[in-house]
Amino acid sequence: MFWHIFLLVSGVKLLFIPAYRSTDFEVHRNWLAITHSLPLSRWYYEKTSEWTLDYPPFFAYFEWLLSQVAKSFDPRMLDVKNLNYASEQTIVFQRFSVIVTDVIYALGVRRCLRALSAGSVNPTRSLLIGGALLLGNAGLLMVDHIHFQYNGFLFGVLLLSIGALMENRPLQSALLFAVLLNLKHIFMYVAPVYVVYLLRFYCLRDFTVGRAAVKLIKLATIVLGVCLLSFGPFYEHIPQVLSRLFPFKRGLTHAYWAPNFWALYNTADKALAVALGKVTKASSTGGLVQTFDHTVLPSITPGVTFALTGLAMVPVLLKLCTLKPSTSSVSLGRSFTRAIVLCGCTSFLFGWHVHEKAILMVLIPLTLLAIANQHDARWAVFLGIVAHYSLFPLLFKPELTLVKICLHALYTAVSVLLLKLIHRATFFRTVEFLYLAGFPVLCVYENIVHDAIGLRERLPFLPLLLTSVYCAVGVLYFWVSYQVSFLTTNGGEMSTEKKKTK
Repeated sequence: MFWHIFLLVSGVKLLFIPAYRSTDFEVHRNWLAITHSLPLSRWYYEKTSEWTLDYPPFFAYFEWLLSQVAKSFDPRMLDVKNLNYASEQTIVFQRFSVIVTDVIYALGVRRCLRALSAGSVNPTRSLLIGGALLLGNAGLLMVDHIHFQYNGFLFGVLLLSIGALMENRPLQSALLFAVLLNLKHIFMYVAPVYVVYLLRFYCLRDFTVGRAAVKLIKLATIVLGVCLLSFGPFYEHIPQVLSRLFPFKRGLTHAYWAPNFWALYNTADKALAVALGKVTKASSTGGLVQTFDHTVLPSITPGVTFALTGLAMVPVLLKLCTLKPSTSSVSLGRSFTRAIVLCGCTSFLFGWHVHEKAILMVLIPLTLLAIANQHDARWAVFLGIVAHYSLFPLLFKPELTLVKICLHALYTAVSVLLLKLIHRATFFRTVEFLYLAGFPVLCVYENIVHDAIGLRERLPFLPLLLTSVYCAVGVLYFWVSYQVSFLTTNGGEMSTEKKKTK
């Protein structure tokens, strides 16, 4: 039945083939052309298109592999100078490439769910419900199959790594995560969790100096070996590759502010500037990806965001260190996954130039945990509502308004119904229910009222700002609440909610 769900969801994805495509579609077409048409030494220098190659080498190799198939569909898509090329064959190929590589995601989901449901009363039900929620995730449908990206493939590698760890295969888990980092470096957000866990529960378990040294050497050999395979062919161009991977001149926030702490910070700065009658130094809401100075509040540098992110992760990493090694690998795996959720959310909230799509790095692992624990389930539903709404601005075309609203509403309803079958409990406290009830109101204002009262020309960015700020409040609330429960329990291992919910 699991694979039937996968095929059903894949059928839904086919419906989106002719849908709107973002500039990311041209980004990946250009990368196909670069890796196919140019020698490897020029991949990270090519700049005919503004969409230069800025992912790690393994993803470049992945694009090269896809290009070997792409040439059978339409070789003209592989011409570097053929900018914004989108023939029917090109569209079909690129859309299908995302759908087919989602098999990796399905394998990761299945592996994790099998490990989590082992020993449960009804493992088959848990596998099917978890499969439906993860394979049919509305965020992935919006970001990968309408907007266009390969997040499902990447999250599949992450889940395969988590699943290996739950099966007590730490070296395989480390290998897969090292591969993932060399596919997309954004997963550095959760690398500290892997470092702490593998040192504490692999290298230092049954501690003797000799054993620890041997295990550490094994880990280092795996990680360095993967990095050598990835970056080795570019050894003469490492500075250029790194300059593409870490472009700090892009600014604190993206053109559409991700719903994080800095969205609230930017808003507070603008509100203070208006209240004090000061002229803003540069627009942070003009839709441009650039650096700008705050007007009233101190301007933020990359170093500040790195320091704040690192400090905010420390309590979670220390708590992970204190868990008992004698605990079962599955229970430790759940606590490890919660640490992944929290550190991913920490980086999302306080990181430099965070994209709104990065919220999926928090939501996917959290949804995985929802089948086994009522506490995780309620937060998965809460954050799912917030996160999926925060992705709405990616699908800004008017003809997609009904599509994204229906996807969100249907997925939320299915999530609540399926998780109630497992946990048979209500999920939200009164304050949470009232907050979530604000989303329909916000949606009506942004799509109807804003234009009706004539603010479209005067305040065009206001709907985006409202989405960003309102969702940021929810993400911050989740982060604080979930972290408190993780730190005050045995790594989040609680069987029931102690507080009354509504």
